[in-house]
Amino acid sequence: MGLVEFALIAISSIVAVMEPFSTLSVYFALTKDMDSERKRRTIARSVRISFLVLIFFGFTGQLLFNVFNITIAAFQIAGGILLIAVALKMLNPEKNGSSSPNREDVAIVPLAFPLTAGPGTITAVILLVSKAQSILESSFVFVAVFVGVLVTYIGMRYSSRLFMLLGDEGLRVMTALMAIIVLAIAVQFIIDGAAGAMIQISNTK
Repeated sequence: MGLVEFALIAISSIVAVMEPFSTLSVYFALTKDMDSERKRRTIARSVRISFLVLIFFGFTGQLLFNVFNITIAAFQIAGGILLIAVALKMLNPEKNGSSSPNREDVAIVPLAFPLTAGPGTITAVILLVSKAQSILESSFVFVAVFVGVLVTYIGMRYSSRLFMLLGDEGLRVMTALMAIIVLAIAVQFIIDGAAGAMIQISNTK
């Protein structure tokens, strides 16, 4: 595989697995009541954490999982459980103090993890680094991470323009739809994790 081909595969794979549109939709639903300054802080914190987490896993690879005896399947199930909690908060915002300062924590959960730097993206980074045959190829994996995070940043930064025409009623409908989508993603995470765990269990017999 040539260098250019590897770079294109790395960038397209990470951006595809990262699913920036899903992230910006959830971001808009969770931050629609924030002022502009808090939104900017949330975006900056989210992309910074996401980038650092993915770079960290790119450098450590499978080592961290091996040290703590953590499997990708367990990671997927944990991410799914986190997303279920987020979806329930989206469906019942009045019960979760949406005006609280802690609302800015959405930059960490779910925007950074498990959406932008989720199990799928982390796995993709680890696999791509393991397949790289030179330092230059490995560097393109980190370039791909930067591109994916940049696309997500641009999407969140200008999401208000994308959803401006929806109006209040449209926003409520969109929030409910996004909550259902987040639940579906969460369930899929758990299903994938459970399937992976079953395969690992069967292989140990």
